Amino acid sequence: MTLAARERRLGWGLVAPALLWTLAFFVLPFVAMLALSFARMEGREVVAGFDPGNYIRFFTDWTLFKALVTSLEITAVVTVVSLILAYPLAAIIAFRVPQRWQRLALLLAVLPFWTSYVVRSYSWLLVLGQNGVVNKTLLWAGLIAEPLEIAATRTATIIGFVHFFVMLLTLTIYANLIQLSPNYARAAQDLGAGRIATFIHVILPLTLPGVVTGAFLTFVLCIGDYITPQILGGNNELTLPQLIMLQLGRSGNFPLASALSVILMAVVTLAYAASARWLRLDRL
Repeated sequence: MTLAARERRLGWGLVAPALLWTLAFFVLPFVAMLALSFARMEGREVVAGFDPGNYIRFFTDWTLFKALVTSLEITAVVTVVSLILAYPLAAIIAFRVPQRWQRLALLLAVLPFWTSYVVRSYSWLLVLGQNGVVNKTLLWAGLIAEPLEIAATRTATIIGFVHFFVMLLTLTIYANLIQLSPNYARAAQDLGAGRIATFIHVILPLTLPGVVTGAFLTFVLCIGDYITPQILGGNNELTLPQLIMLQLGRSGNFPLASALSVILMAVVTLAYAASARWLRLDRL
């Protein structure tokens, strides 16, 4: 056996456990879900077959399609607002906070990750409720005459999401900012660029990989989340994950739930393809 063949055999041996794990816990379950999405319900029985009726129903029934639209709208707002808040925070930690205090600042930034996701959502429900801190403060200040309806709305869902994802984006953007040499900004200023021009033409393009990475992670985690919309948003308008759980828990319509899950995965795959393509172009 040649040396190249041995190295190739060793490489496959090292990769095999990960491939088997992926095959057993991702590929095979996905294939089973995809096959189930083409089945149909007859009463309470699942009848196997190749029937695209579940997908046709999704794109023709506005009640179902609206769940995807709602998920995309919430995800877009959360991503944009989180980016707007996270970039200045990451820049302050990277450029304004003394280096000896940056670890403490990052530790404070990741504190929300140490709290249970469910506990954090219920905490926001208490803060935003009619008798919560926000309404009591506004009433005490005389800014409102009666409590605002914030809980169980899309606004509450967005607030809960932003609270979490701002910190995630801060970490990814900070990781790019801290690697930038100050010579880039100095060179731009020597050439006559002001602070705004330096940021737009130098700092921002060099940190876009971190921005795109954080935005993609925010998109994936936000659009697939069930807990936050269920607790903070109530059932006034359903997101796609809520609709999937509704089909599983109440209707028992596993084929339709599978089709909705496949559509959700397709949306995430398209977002990944767009992000990956941009990042490849950025590295050229």
